[in-house]
Amino acid sequence: MPSSANGRGERARATPPSAGSAPAPVWYRSINRQQWSALIASNLGWFFDGYETYALILTVGGALAQLLAPSLHPQIPFYAGLVIALTLLGWGLGGLIGGVLADYIGRKRMMMFAILAYSLTTGLSAFAWDWLSFAMLRFVVGLAMGSEWATGTAMTAEIWPDQHRGKGAGLMQCGLGTGFFVASFVWLFMSHSGEHAWRYMYLIGVLPGLATLWMRSGIPESEQWERVDRERRESLRRKRAGERLGEDQQALARFTLLDLFASKELRRRTVIAVLMSLSTTLGWWGISTWVPPYIGSVAAHAGLSAPTWASYAGMAYNVGAIAGYIGLGFLADAFGRRRITFLFFVMAFVLTPVLFLWTHEIAVLLAVACVTGFFSLGQYTWQPTWLPELYPTRVRGTAIAFCFNVPRFLAWTGPLVAGTLISRFGGYGHAAVTVGFIYVIGIVLAPFLPETRGQPLPEQV
Repeated sequence: MPSSANGRGERARATPPSAGSAPAPVWYRSINRQQWSALIASNLGWFFDGYETYALILTVGGALAQLLAPSLHPQIPFYAGLVIALTLLGWGLGGLIGGVLADYIGRKRMMMFAILAYSLTTGLSAFAWDWLSFAMLRFVVGLAMGSEWATGTAMTAEIWPDQHRGKGAGLMQCGLGTGFFVASFVWLFMSHSGEHAWRYMYLIGVLPGLATLWMRSGIPESEQWERVDRERRESLRRKRAGERLGEDQQALARFTLLDLFASKELRRRTVIAVLMSLSTTLGWWGISTWVPPYIGSVAAHAGLSAPTWASYAGMAYNVGAIAGYIGLGFLADAFGRRRITFLFFVMAFVLTPVLFLWTHEIAVLLAVACVTGFFSLGQYTWQPTWLPELYPTRVRGTAIAFCFNVPRFLAWTGPLVAGTLISRFGGYGHAAVTVGFIYVIGIVLAPFLPETRGQPLPEQV
């Protein structure tokens, strides 16, 4: 039987006005202070993830130019793909573990652990001495970063009111694009600071750890999780005592990863969501990561500075992404999860060849990159908007982490495959379009998930 988002959500939910009464307040006036604090914390966590991730994309070429032997420099695209792939693999492993822990130790505590861990490990990346140590350190950073997203998604969904959950998800998700943009902006200046510029970018990544000092007292724990945690502890106590458990108590006592597949309906939803997430993730890592170096290469052929125009490209792409992250959430609240998610998959598929094959003027490329970022990166918001509404609280963190991170066990090969294709085709265009057919999976499967717009988060499925 579904329950309300939680006590805070009920208090924030506006009552429909009666005939002749004043109109309902603007949506953001119905969000209370604790709900805004939870959103800000989740947004900051994803913002820091975005900075760390895009710092790698922007600096990996220069870092490998120093860390690889000169004879291996022609193979830098391959090694760059390998480093990014290992980061993504670590992200998948860490994210899955972190999501399970979020169901057992709490959303807030797990988020604090994640931010502190990836802040410290990112700083250590600055001290890599060869390409292998660099790759291994980035793998460890991925392990630490992976657990943050699912935790913040679950917390925001459980604390925000039902009719505005998509907006909260979009505003949380835009932290990733903001982090990308800030990394591009910092690199615009840092790239001219000498041969160790890439190391400075990673040292800056230590700063997010300071946010945990505020998070410790500034954000609430999810009331839904606290209630389910009490019920889970009681069910486990009764199980250890040998008492007979009802169906609900058996589900609570079951390990969350096993419970996720105990129900036929949950299995069906999970398979569809994982494949859709694979489409989004492989599209991002196999295509979007190459936008700055691609536009930088076009600029170089035109006699312009490749690093400068790569930074411009990253900023343009992520301005579009930030708008897309927010836009999908607001549009999903207005028109439904299924319809808007389908639209974003279609547009990402259509715009990939427009960007990489059919646009050649450097200024126009920036505009196309901005529009493509709206749909290709903004597409990610379907996951924090839709996934929490498909699963009960007892497995929500695990389910979100599973759907978001398991695709990385396959998608981590995306940069590696793309790097290989770039080397084989001798350029970015045909490689990106080839990988872009992955969006067809999302187009086909999006209509098969249930529409959940405006509905309370479920307790039983």
